[in-house]
Amino acid sequence: MAAPLRRMTRHVLIALALAFALTACGKKGSPKPPEGEEVTYPRTYPTR
Repeated sequence: MAAPLRRMTRHVLIALALAFALTACGKKGSPKPPEGEEVTYPRTYPTR
């Protein structure tokens, strides 16, 4: 009885760790320059 409980606990902990890791990969919003800096993007690059 103890072995299946340990195995299930391990699987739940692994699933929680993966869920937390994946939620940390989300995009928070558009990048903004620091205060006092000009916006330099999108840039226009010269063509040859």
